Amino acid sequence: MKVLLDLQYLNIATTGIKTYMVELAKAIRKYPHPDLEFIFTHEPEEQSKKDTFKNPQSKIQRLNYHLDYFRWKEFQLPDLVKKHQPDVLICPDFVSPAASLSCRRLTVIHDAFFWQMPQNYPKWWRTYFLSLLKKGLKEQTEIITTTDYSKRSLEKYLGKQWPISVIYQCPKSLKAASEPSIVKKLGLSEQSFYLHIGVFDKRKQLPFLTEAFGEALKQGHTSKKLVLVGGPGHSDQMNDLPKVEKLVRELGLEEHILLPGYLTDGEIKALYEHAYAYLFPSENEGFGIPIPEAMGFGLPVIHSDQQALVEVAGGAGIAFKTGEQEDLIAKITHLDAHPELRNELGQKGKKRSEDFTAQKFIESFYTIILQSSN
Repeated sequence: MKVLLDLQYLNIATTGIKTYMVELAKAIRKYPHPDLEFIFTHEPEEQSKKDTFKNPQSKIQRLNYHLDYFRWKEFQLPDLVKKHQPDVLICPDFVSPAASLSCRRLTVIHDAFFWQMPQNYPKWWRTYFLSLLKKGLKEQTEIITTTDYSKRSLEKYLGKQWPISVIYQCPKSLKAASEPSIVKKLGLSEQSFYLHIGVFDKRKQLPFLTEAFGEALKQGHTSKKLVLVGGPGHSDQMNDLPKVEKLVRELGLEEHILLPGYLTDGEIKALYEHAYAYLFPSENEGFGIPIPEAMGFGLPVIHSDQQALVEVAGGAGIAFKTGEQEDLIAKITHLDAHPELRNELGQKGKKRSEDFTAQKFIESFYTIILQSSN
């Protein structure tokens, strides 16, 4: 049985979807199935390194990327389907070709943000992208999504015409050697800081976290620092980095809240190894990769009670009421004062992280693919 995996989007992907696609490709090669032959449209590492369309600086550059993406999905990918004659096509980036295809389609729609949070996207782009997405839902299509929460959300906006299956993904495999020099470089020490890793998108609620942590420091509830790793949001509308930088200056928190930007895998690994806990205040997630990633390092997680995060944490984290500063401060204060709770949560988190391995990730795909042939 032949399966074609579309990896074109790796030439632009930078965050969660990139991790999903790369780890899916790695898992296929690490845990091959004897009855399945996979064909990759691109080599993952090579496609990820292409920078022609990354970080576009002008409208012309963005338009060129959209034209390139359209040509791929609507002409080049259907041609590859004709060439290879796969039984199944997997599109892990929301969009499948609008053209009629002879094979079954598994389209991964990671979340319902385009419907739930329209204010975070340019109106014309959102309309265009949703049109592409919906036109690709045809014939023998099954939607794959990341959590039961995302499934319920998608059913609300797409109905139940297309079957939706939930597959828990695995976090990024941080195979690089740990680089503990970053800890010293940032003026940190063992368990002296809280951590957050991710882009500064509005839904991540990082200005809220900055203010809440500043208030916790002001009230004397913690003496630890906060490290916010990552770069700007994906568009001017979604980017909260300037707002966080301004808050840090205005509140005089330059020595307490650190913004090191993007870091290497080895540096990120070292921060996970040395942090006291992970803070995840997001107002909306389809999955929440940092939760199993942090828990895999034995790091306790304080997260918002957003439904996907509660589902992924599985009771192994500490949930606070989304957007409520006093509740977040109370949870930080409690964890800061109880190192024994930190150890207990670390053990629970390690156990929970075992539900998000690369092997379980790909075996779930295999199950669905093989069911389609019955």
